[in-house]
Amino acid sequence: MLSMAIGQFPSVVLDCPDPAALAAFYGAILDWKVENRDGWSEIRADYGHCIGFQRVEDYRAPAWPGQDVPQQMHHDIMVEDLDAGEAAVLELGATKPEHQPGTTFRVFLDPAGHPFCLCVD
Repeated sequence: MLSMAIGQFPSVVLDCPDPAALAAFYGAILDWKVENRDGWSEIRADYGHCIGFQRVEDYRAPAWPGQDVPQQMHHDIMVEDLDAGEAAVLELGATKPEHQPGTTFRVFLDPAGHPFCLCVD
């Protein structure tokens, strides 16, 4: 049997209270173009991948590291230097929770409360 993809995976979408603000945050981290529409924003790489952000009324941020409101998903962003990456994302509005489960990566929360990790190879 021949295997054939049904589709392609160019993007992921995050629920949030303020799509434009969250798009600006991730756009600055990844240096991707930001586009805003009514209740929807996205960032797009030159090579086509994108992350979308949609407005959700009564949004509840994940509770890291607890599971009352689980994280459900997170981004891993590769950096060359964890300390420099940390300083940059904190300057953009990320927060660093006290609980850090590893040494080759660091967990942060974006401005809407989604966990994401900065990782080194």
